[in-house]
Amino acid sequence: MKDEVRWASVDEVKGVGIKSKDKEGNEYFAGSYSIAKDLTEDDQHNIYLLRNNKLIGWVDVADEIREEAKQVIALLKSQNIKTILLSGDRKEKSEKVGNALGIDEIIFEQTPEQKLEKIAAYNAIAPTAMVGDGINDAPALAKATVGISLSDASQVALQSAQVVLMNHGLKNLPLALGLGKQTYNTIKGNLFWAFAYNIVAIPIAAFGFLSPTFGAMVMGLSDVLLAINSLWLNFKKVV
Repeated sequence: MKDEVRWASVDEVKGVGIKSKDKEGNEYFAGSYSIAKDLTEDDQHNIYLLRNNKLIGWVDVADEIREEAKQVIALLKSQNIKTILLSGDRKEKSEKVGNALGIDEIIFEQTPEQKLEKIAAYNAIAPTAMVGDGINDAPALAKATVGISLSDASQVALQSAQVVLMNHGLKNLPLALGLGKQTYNTIKGNLFWAFAYNIVAIPIAAFGFLSPTFGAMVMGLSDVLLAINSLWLNFKKVV
């Protein structure tokens, strides 16, 4: 049986990797090529492992594109929604995934701070929804007009998002966006009719042209109409 490593400390270096120290004082660092660029010119690997500032190995991983991802991207583009890949991965890896999905714009090698700045810039142009599931996505998720995460995301991403997609994950993204849009339009419609009713009815009642009985009846009717308008969401096409 192999000896179990007892870590004295484990710390996250945001946007870079994980740093730890064992009981004997040895320091380990697992992260992107940026931590090993002074030790090797081989920059083709995903995760580099350092021990006491010496390169001891690397790990290669590959992104598995969700089955529904390409269909979701195509549906969003058909609705004239611009799609952007905002990734902390390197250029080659980001472009491979982005091109496979047909994403409009690909932005790579972004730190959490840079992601936050990008989302703030997009928000200034138009309402922006962001989908993310990692620790490094959390600040940008909180900044986005609508932050969307997945049920199996990291805890900090779940806490930062306003919407969490359950069960089939990305498959429900177009439905969530469509439902949000229709709900927003319904709220605006209800507010319009509520204000319109009061603006018209209050002067009429003030001049004595509206009896209390008839006013109460009309007020109740307006509430019913607003409720029916809200229930109509069940039958509207949202995708």
